[in-house]
Amino acid sequence: MHVPRDHRARAGQRGRTSARWGAAGIVTAAAALSLVAGAVPASAAVGYTVTATISATSPGPVAVYPALGTVYAVDATDDGMVSVINAATNTVTTTIPVGIDPDAVAVDPTRGTVYVTNYGDDTVSVIDAATNTVTATIPVGHSPAGVAVDSTTGTVYVTNNGDNTVSVIDAGGHKVVATIPVGTQPIGVAVDAATDTAYVTNYGDGTVSVIDAKTDTVTATVTVGTHPDAVAVNPARDTAYVTNHGDDTVSAINAKTDTVTATIPVGHSPAGVAVNPTTGILYVTNGLDNTVSVIDAAGRKLVVTLTVGTEPIGVAVNSTTDTAYVGNYAGGTVSVISAARTPTALTASIRVSPQQDLVLTATLTAAGLPLSGQSVSFTTGATHLCTVHTSTTGVATCTLTAAQTLKAEQHGTIQANFTGTAIYQPSKASATTPK
Repeated sequence: MHVPRDHRARAGQRGRTSARWGAAGIVTAAAALSLVAGAVPASAAVGYTVTATISATSPGPVAVYPALGTVYAVDATDDGMVSVINAATNTVTTTIPVGIDPDAVAVDPTRGTVYVTNYGDDTVSVIDAATNTVTATIPVGHSPAGVAVDSTTGTVYVTNNGDNTVSVIDAGGHKVVATIPVGTQPIGVAVDAATDTAYVTNYGDGTVSVIDAKTDTVTATVTVGTHPDAVAVNPARDTAYVTNHGDDTVSAINAKTDTVTATIPVGHSPAGVAVNPTTGILYVTNGLDNTVSVIDAAGRKLVVTLTVGTEPIGVAVNSTTDTAYVGNYAGGTVSVISAARTPTALTASIRVSPQQDLVLTATLTAAGLPLSGQSVSFTTGATHLCTVHTSTTGVATCTLTAAQTLKAEQHGTIQANFTGTAIYQPSKASATTPK
C-alpha cells in the first residue's frame, strides 16, 4: 500500500526503501502458525490465476468501485496522478492530476467520491467519480498516508505519518472535524462500518490503534508484528488482518477482544492486504518476492502463491466479481487476479413417457463428481421448455407438456444448458428427439 521513496529514506521517514526491504526479520516457527496447502472451501478450491496485466504509471495503492466497474491506481511518485482503469476492458481510460506524492486511495460508493492522500503536500484530493475531476482539496496533518471511508456515516479517516495522528473528515463538508493521536508513524487504516471501528497500523512501534468512531478515541492498542503496514477488515468474521512488513507475517486480530488470534507467515516484505468477505479469501502482496499470497483466511490455508509484476504494493478486491487488482510499483503494471472456475460436463437424453410426452434428463458433473442444486434449463430452438435444479446425483429431469412435446418434435433437438456460477464454468449438451 505504501511505496519506496528515496527522499523519505534520507529524511528518516517511513517508506519501503531498498535497505528496509532487505532487512526483513525472521519469524521463528513458534511465533507463527504453519500455513499449509490443503483442502479448502469450494470458493477457494477453484484456484486463482493472473488473468490480465494492465500497463499503468508506477501504480502503488489501488481501489475498486464495483458499481462503476472502475479501478483507481495511484501513481506512487512525485508526479501526482491517479490512473482510472476500466475493469471490463482492463485498460487505462484516463489519468487525474492530484497533489504531490500521492500515497493511498479509497472509494465512497454512497457519494460517488474517491479520496487520495497526498503525502508531499499534506492534503487529500476529493475526486468526483462521475466526471473524474478533483472537486475539493482538504488540508490534513503532516505526511498523510492511508485513507479509509465509512460510507454509512460519511466519515473519512486519514493517517498522518509525520505527526502520529489521524484526521477525521466529514465527507459532506469536506473538512477535518477531529484529530486523534495514535501510535508512531501511522500508515494503514481500515474501517468496520458495522461496529463503527477504525483500525490504524503504527509502523514505528509495532502496534494497531483501535478507534471508536462514535467518540473519536483510541479504545485499545494491539501489539502485532514488526513494522505493521496495511490493514483490512472482514466484518463477516469479526477479524482485522495486518501485514507486518518487517517480519513477513500477517496478524489476525479478533475484533471483539482486540487480541491477536493468529500469526500467518507469508512472503518476503508483505505490503498490501485485501479480503473478500464473501469468500473469506485474503490477498497479500509480497514486495520482495514479486508475489501475492492467496489465503483461505478461515482455515489459514495457502490456496496459491501467484507471481505478479515487480514490487507489488497495493491490492484491492471486487467481491462481486471475485477479482483482485495488484499495483506493481516498479513494474509499471496492475495485475488482475481472478478465480479459475472449475470445468463442468453436461449430458442430455430424451425418453418417451407412457403418456407419450417427452421426458428430458440432464446430468451435470464437475471433476467427475455430481453437482447438486444447480439450475439446468432445457430449450428447443428459441423456445424455453423448463428449468430444473439438479438432484444430489447431479440429475435434472423435466417432463414436457403435450404442446411442448409437439414443439420439440417439430424442431428435432433439445438443448440442456448450465450457465455456470462464480465457482463453476458453464456447459451445455443436446439430444435428438425420438422418431
